[in-house]
Amino acid sequence: MIMAIPKVFLLAVVLGCICLCSTVLSARELGDAAMVERHEQWMAQHGRVYKDGAEKARRFEAFRNNVVFIESFNAAGNRRKFWLGVNQFTDLTNDEFRATKTNKGFIKRNAAAVNKASPTGTFRYSNVSADALPAAVDWRAKGAVTPIKNQGQCGCCWAFSAVAATEGIVQLSTGKLVPLSEQELVDCDANGADHGCEGGEMDDAFEFIIKNGGLTSETNYPYTAQDGQCKAKNTINSVATIKGYEDVPANDEASLMKAVAAQPVSVAVDGGDMVFQHYAGGVLSGSCGTSLDHGIVAVGYGAADDGTKFWLMKNSWGTTWGEDGYIRMEKDVADAGGMCGLAMQPSYPTE
Repeated sequence: MIMAIPKVFLLAVVLGCICLCSTVLSARELGDAAMVERHEQWMAQHGRVYKDGAEKARRFEAFRNNVVFIESFNAAGNRRKFWLGVNQFTDLTNDEFRATKTNKGFIKRNAAAVNKASPTGTFRYSNVSADALPAAVDWRAKGAVTPIKNQGQCGCCWAFSAVAATEGIVQLSTGKLVPLSEQELVDCDANGADHGCEGGEMDDAFEFIIKNGGLTSETNYPYTAQDGQCKAKNTINSVATIKGYEDVPANDEASLMKAVAAQPVSVAVDGGDMVFQHYAGGVLSGSCGTSLDHGIVAVGYGAADDGTKFWLMKNSWGTTWGEDGYIRMEKDVADAGGMCGLAMQPSYPTE
């Protein structure tokens, strides 16, 4: 026999469900409210202003998705050697990040390309004994690295990488560390593989510096983060010169170590994934692509507290990215190309 359920009981059940649903909804709303507040604080920190409500809604959605990814990644990272964090790129989808930072940054050299300044393919550090190399190097501590710069929305990482390597060798040769002009390369190095904010390649930048009779200072030719008209040569005073450049043997971290022990070295990496986008600290390790799309510079190497060997890399995305603008990338990995392809195409200027 089916017993009738008292109406009072049914009413209590219905009211209970309503209360429970209201509680869940409130929690969700509180979560969104907290994320909205976090986004507002982030906007204030980075000076971000959106053109209208629709754009702000899109940016908030990207911000929320990225924060969820970052926090989930870090929460699952008990064995990871690095961590991610919110930075100036957190309101960009990864596709947008790639479009502004890597897709038009480094132009991978054709495999048949010849090093014009070193036609015989010489590598001046080939005979250096590995036993003679220091266990750790940091060219910042030796005064050969200028402060972190920021390329902004211009896809000219190639210019920042080439300039940083040139600043380094000039300091080692003269004892003077002078910030040099990336903008001169962006505006004036336009007759070869380099295309200003549309991308370029470090060896071609070195080639231009040689033919141009050097580079002027950043003070004389300030960075504008956009393509511009090349200033007439008679209005630019070169303050630093190089005589040539050489390529490090490809896919050879041992040779790269020899070069970096002697001077800062330009390096190309695959820097377009979400992990690279939000890298915040530690030694980047694990799986990584080798589709070279970003130019940085190796300014040292060493070992972390847990013994993990790393390369110390200077980036050009400002000090709010990574470790105050730097990234440590695992050294001597099994992949011949190195972490994110860093050993595939390194090169350096010579005095």
